[in-house]
Amino acid sequence: MKRFVVISCICFCVCTLAAQTTPKIRQLEKQRNELKQQIAESETLLQSTKKDVKSQLGNLALLSGQIEERQKYIQTIENDVKAIQQEIGRLERDLKSLQKELKEKRQKYELSVKYIYRNKSIQDKLMFIFSAEDFGQMYRRLRYVREYADYQRLQGIQVQRKQKQVTEKANSLKNSRKAKEDLLKQGEAEKAKLEAQEQERKQILSGLQKKQRSIQSELAKQRRSADKLNAQIDRLIEIEIEKARKRAEEEARRKAEEARKKAEAAKGSAETSASAKKETAKTPVEKLEAYKVDSEDRRLSSNFEKNKGILPVPITGPYVVVGHYGQYQVKGLRNVKLDNKGMDIKGKAGANARAIFDGEVSAVFQYNGLTNVLVRHGSYISVYCNLSTVRVKKGSLVRARDVLGEIHTNAEGETILHFQLRKETVKLNPELWIHR
Repeated sequence: MKRFVVISCICFCVCTLAAQTTPKIRQLEKQRNELKQQIAESETLLQSTKKDVKSQLGNLALLSGQIEERQKYIQTIENDVKAIQQEIGRLERDLKSLQKELKEKRQKYELSVKYIYRNKSIQDKLMFIFSAEDFGQMYRRLRYVREYADYQRLQGIQVQRKQKQVTEKANSLKNSRKAKEDLLKQGEAEKAKLEAQEQERKQILSGLQKKQRSIQSELAKQRRSADKLNAQIDRLIEIEIEKARKRAEEEARRKAEEARKKAEAAKGSAETSASAKKETAKTPVEKLEAYKVDSEDRRLSSNFEKNKGILPVPITGPYVVVGHYGQYQVKGLRNVKLDNKGMDIKGKAGANARAIFDGEVSAVFQYNGLTNVLVRHGSYISVYCNLSTVRVKKGSLVRARDVLGEIHTNAEGETILHFQLRKETVKLNPELWIHR
């Protein structure tokens, strides 16, 4: 009986292991397919054939973004194959253990069958009965012999069934591994494409290295424009923070007044009322320093924080990240340093900017003939720049993935969304918040 329990536990554990790890493999496969689709779509983005510095810098950024996507795809394939191989190894070890237990079970079953066969005659049964000390013992002996064989047979069938399930699972995973090995070959093809892109990138860099002065001039021009835009964004965000402070102040006063009225009703005395008024006069000042946003803002902020890393990409259609957050050196170019307060995402002509989370449009403003939108999510504010047209206005309530407007396509054919994320005045890295 103890062996039966052990074998049943092993069967259960093996099946549980397969049930638990298969979703993980499916998740890896899903991630790989998403990356594959993203790469295929990003390759449809047009590159400018102009040879001026601005166009070449744009081509370099696009190519660098595509290289990053392809490197991520290759890494995902390798991780996928590795996970499958580890899974098969675990299942094979469990299957071997199960087969060993099954062999022992069969041996016991054969012994029980032989025992029943030797004692099948009427005389043997009578001898078995008469050798019992009492009628109860005789009955238990007969029942034991009969039920023991049935029990062994049923348990043997159950173990065989479990073994079949595990074997099928192992075969399925072996087939999956073969498929993943085929994908690894596909990964080798992707590496070849990656090498070709790296060569193309080197050619662009070679051309740009001869135009160092022009590059610095172009980057300085872009930097001045970005500084002016960021100053305008900062000013609007400060206005939003001040509005939030006033809302919090009003909420604090309202709560203090409600507390005072309750205290007056409970105490019912002039002395208590005077005391409550005195406390009320102090309360708003104390609470104002603690409040930066009101209760509704805090709720939105909390929900926003819970979605870190899984917020939708703020652009529709195929895209490539061509500008990363923060200060960084452009690989391959001497003394070319970029400072980005957000991220730049290149899409197809006609692509739209979309809200990354539920919120309220706090500002719609113009800069250099283009429109920019700020959406407030409690303490967090998302910023969408370089829009040619907008579908929202100040005060509009938006849901996640709602279209805010169409992204401008410039004379070079580039459709680039500049996206920023703030928590009050603190600039955040948006790449850590969106799902890619």
